[in-house]
Amino acid sequence: MQVIISLDKLPSFHKKTVVAIGNFDGLHLGHKKILHFLVKEAKSLNLPPLILTFSPHPKKITGKISIKMIQSLDQKLRKIKNFGIHTTLVLPFNKRISNLSSQDFIEKIIVNFLNPEKIIVGENFRFGRNREGDILTLFNLASKYNFSIHSIPALIKEGKIVSSSLIRNLLQDGEIEKANTLLGRPYEIEGMVIKGKSRGQNLGFPTANIRTENEIIPSGVFISTVRIGNKTFPSLTNIGTCPTFNKNETNIESYLLSFNENLYGRKIISNFIKKIRSEIKFETPEDLSLQIKKDVEIARTFFHLGYS
Repeated sequence: MQVIISLDKLPSFHKKTVVAIGNFDGLHLGHKKILHFLVKEAKSLNLPPLILTFSPHPKKITGKISIKMIQSLDQKLRKIKNFGIHTTLVLPFNKRISNLSSQDFIEKIIVNFLNPEKIIVGENFRFGRNREGDILTLFNLASKYNFSIHSIPALIKEGKIVSSSLIRNLLQDGEIEKANTLLGRPYEIEGMVIKGKSRGQNLGFPTANIRTENEIIPSGVFISTVRIGNKTFPSLTNIGTCPTFNKNETNIESYLLSFNENLYGRKIISNFIKKIRSEIKFETPEDLSLQIKKDVEIARTFFHLGYS
């Protein structure tokens, strides 16, 4: 997949294209529905499938409230690549782009650069200055600029619309299993293993401490897996501020159940499967050690590893 991060570097599309537009944060089940249709439609028309997405998220520029991303840009692009997309344009979203009218956005960005035969969006797609454009606007512009539109209905699961905002809320509330159901896969945090305070090792459970650029860091103790290169290992991950030791900074620590090599400086990906409990302040480190042992046995049972 070709990834373009600037309009100046975008090749000229003399041949028509099929374009899906969206933020695609989390690349959840609703997004997958859009991308599957994109690939299928492009194949039937014998045209290249393109994606237009944005970085940073438009709400980080125009929103009045802060917003945290479900995944990093690199994570999103890796997930998109799995769909067999020809080109993904990551449009640098800034004040200039945000001030384009809905018509100017379509004409100056989409039509002039991407040469679309068909545009595919979710039914709640909004665009242009102050989000003035909607699906009806897009259909009107399609007639003017000679392309067609396909609107993908929202995906409903358990009576709720699958959306990035809903998933963000679930993750920040620690509702990992519910979030995973809407994502269609376990939530993941990736980062480099750094030198920690060795508290886990001193308690008898050496952990990999992760420094990450992921923005949503759910608190608690989780059954998880850790991917190192092409291998995946069962694990137990604790995220919190280490209240037993009266610390304030948030730490991400994964204890691998069947791995004991040095991971310092290596990139790993932690996938969160199930929350066991919230973080607790214990009276003594010994009490914490006993609780960790119970947590580990729960994880070993979950992975059918037997008892240590």
